[in-house]
Amino acid sequence: MWKMPRRFSLTDPLDDVETWSESVDKVLSCKAGQIAFREFLKSEYSEENILFWLACEEYKKTKTAPEMISSANRIYSEFVQTEAPRQINIDCSTRENITKNISQPTLASFDSAQKLVYSLMARDCYPRFLKSDIYQGLLRRAASR
Repeated sequence: MWKMPRRFSLTDPLDDVETWSESVDKVLSCKAGQIAFREFLKSEYSEENILFWLACEEYKKTKTAPEMISSANRIYSEFVQTEAPRQINIDCSTRENITKNISQPTLASFDSAQKLVYSLMARDCYPRFLKSDIYQGLLRRAASR
């Protein structure tokens, strides 16, 4: 049985656990949901999906051009390029388009890939997450408070 990692705060995150079943957006919109979903994805060997999605969310907050270039190259080398350590599962044309434009990144550089990964998580991973020991354990814990 899955045990909640110590990094979970028990004060407020468990209040939201029941709402996570409403949509994948509810899970992704709170830190505790992200942590639980990441733990689940790690158990399914697909943790790169949420890591990429979170990296893209941070990337969109980039303020300066040098910061954007640095972040874009890090995301590209970690998740997008062929043989990347945490290569995401995206189609060839999306990967090629990012590769072609990585030398001049924009805040929208990873949007199409992020949408694909989001769809994959929402359609495939999220329904399994709701049935997982991780989520069910958190629900029981929240209910017993």
